[in-house]
Amino acid sequence: MVYDPGALDASLAAAVGNDAQLMGELRAAFVESAARQVDLMARARCDANWQYSASRLKSLAASFGAIGMIELADEALDGAPGDPVVLRKLGLAIDDFTTTFRQSDF
Repeated sequence: MVYDPGALDASLAAAVGNDAQLMGELRAAFVESAARQVDLMARARCDANWQYSASRLKSLAASFGAIGMIELADEALDGAPGDPVVLRKLGLAIDDFTTTFRQSDF
């Protein structure tokens, strides 16, 4: 499943205008932060750590207007901690954002 990073790009463009360098830096920061939260979720050894990381991921995604990532974070929050299906979906979403970032003109 592909997660459209278009909303992220639109949010960044609204915030920084035509500054391609800043837009690229913010996009990279988003991907890095989201990947960090997913990694923490994968390593969570208790429900509280899973919930905390999923909540942080949801907040990060909301800050950047990444609707698909918000929905995945909600799925993680509603599901069982350590759910391998959710972790796989999140990993694919991060990969999609990363791939799109590398292919963009930024």
